[in-house]
Amino acid sequence: MSSKEKLLSAKPEAPPQPRKSFLSVWVEERVDLGPLRQFIQHKMVPMHRHSYWYYLGGMVLFLFIIQAFTGILLLLYYQPSESNAFESVRFIMTQVRFGWLIRSVHAWGANLLIALAFGHMFSTFFMKAYRKPREMTWMSGVLLLFLMLGFGFSGYLLPWNTLSYFATAVGTNIVGVLPFIGEFSLRFLRGGDSVSGATLTRFFGFHVAILPAVTGLLLVLHLWLVQKQGMSVPPSIEIECQQRGTKPRAIPFSPDFMLRDLMAWYLVLGVLSWIATLYPWELGVKADPFASAPPGIKPEWYFLFMFQTLKYIPAKVLAFDGEVLGILAFGLGGLLWLLVPFLDRNPSSGRMSRIITKAGIWIVIYILVMTVVAYVAK
Repeated sequence: MSSKEKLLSAKPEAPPQPRKSFLSVWVEERVDLGPLRQFIQHKMVPMHRHSYWYYLGGMVLFLFIIQAFTGILLLLYYQPSESNAFESVRFIMTQVRFGWLIRSVHAWGANLLIALAFGHMFSTFFMKAYRKPREMTWMSGVLLLFLMLGFGFSGYLLPWNTLSYFATAVGTNIVGVLPFIGEFSLRFLRGGDSVSGATLTRFFGFHVAILPAVTGLLLVLHLWLVQKQGMSVPPSIEIECQQRGTKPRAIPFSPDFMLRDLMAWYLVLGVLSWIATLYPWELGVKADPFASAPPGIKPEWYFLFMFQTLKYIPAKVLAFDGEVLGILAFGLGGLLWLLVPFLDRNPSSGRMSRIITKAGIWIVIYILVMTVVAYVAK
């Protein structure tokens, strides 16, 4: 065989493999990372005209990480007692280096997180991502949003200023009007008959222990379900692909989608840093339980649509208490929203699916309108 024939028949050499670091080798000798590496390398993400909504979930996760990190830093100085809570927050803002920035990032981050969580939930709803087999993914996501609202409600009291004190009193009073369980729920939340130092300690426990533990477990389940089932493709895109006889275009998760997701995180970090730096979160005046409530006390913006609705309900509706009916209606609405995958059995077509979609549109409009009205109303 001539040298030319040998060259032609020779097998091409395999490309050189990247050299692994000592730490990587050490870890792989003890933990098999092969399945995880294979999963990341083969995972694909659908790309279509609605794909930009996919980034909202990653943004929410990133903000939750920021909340956990800044919350731990604040815990180093915060003292959850009626006599020291306000002073400890003031110390953080005035004496601790960059303490004002950390608190401002934590406060603004909570609001931005809830706003993006609402956006993520409604985008998932309108893209019908709750349809089989993703019912559990939807339900875990809705429960996570409820927990985020719980974080916001419990954390609002911790600075122990006038606005947070009386807003908490109003919020817990609403819970107290529930039939049968109202009085128990009120005393459970407050740790007594009125908002006091016991309420502050209890809300602190909810905010830094109970809610994070429950949220952590539910978040792991939600992320596992998302990775297991992959990204959902809207029914309209699936129908278009079926008509063309093609499959939806997809890109590799690593590195293509991952880099785009990181850019979305970078954008969120930039916006959050800009707001927190130029508009630091104010501390206000220390709460005085014996003072009269200032006029115009309102809850945080994500509760305003419910707060304003309860104001418009008559005191009596037939023989029933109007406020009780309003609270029960919101509770029933939350339950129905959780069970949407089981109500919409045919998301691709059908009269019921169109009714649910229109109901979702009206819910978004109602929340926006009532929130704006609550801000402008006196």
